[in-house]
Amino acid sequence: MTTSTRPGPAARTLSLTDPAYQAFVLLRTAFTLAPIVFGLDKFTEVLTHWERYLAPALNDIVPGSAHQAMVMVGVVEVLAGLLVALRPSIGGYVVAAWLAGIIVNLALIPGFYDIALRDFGLLVAALALARLATLFPASPDSKTAQGPAA
Repeated sequence: MTTSTRPGPAARTLSLTDPAYQAFVLLRTAFTLAPIVFGLDKFTEVLTHWERYLAPALNDIVPGSAHQAMVMVGVVEVLAGLLVALRPSIGGYVVAAWLAGIIVNLALIPGFYDIALRDFGLLVAALALARLATLFPASPDSKTAQGPAA
């Protein structure tokens, strides 16, 4: 039986002229800032009244009030955004999993299917970030990327 091995990716220069690096930077920035901003807003409710996005079926099983549940959601979102900033190859998958949970929650609320579909698009983008992160180092002070990196 013959086995073949594929060579690893060639070293890449980190340059904003590289379309793959541009995509990585855009996704990393968006998936760092958005979860942190939305997570912090769970405490202040400046953007919206977040409790209305918690499915009644889930509200019945989570401990505490809907507001307390949303505050915990906010903590997780801030941590997920920080993880994307520090370790995008892991954080991308964590955000994708979190978005999958949000999609399930929204699917339990009639009339929120459009938001669930939007979040599915975000889930796919988070997976793309995690895959792109294998090409680029987590540390922005590196000048080249060599194969899979954090």
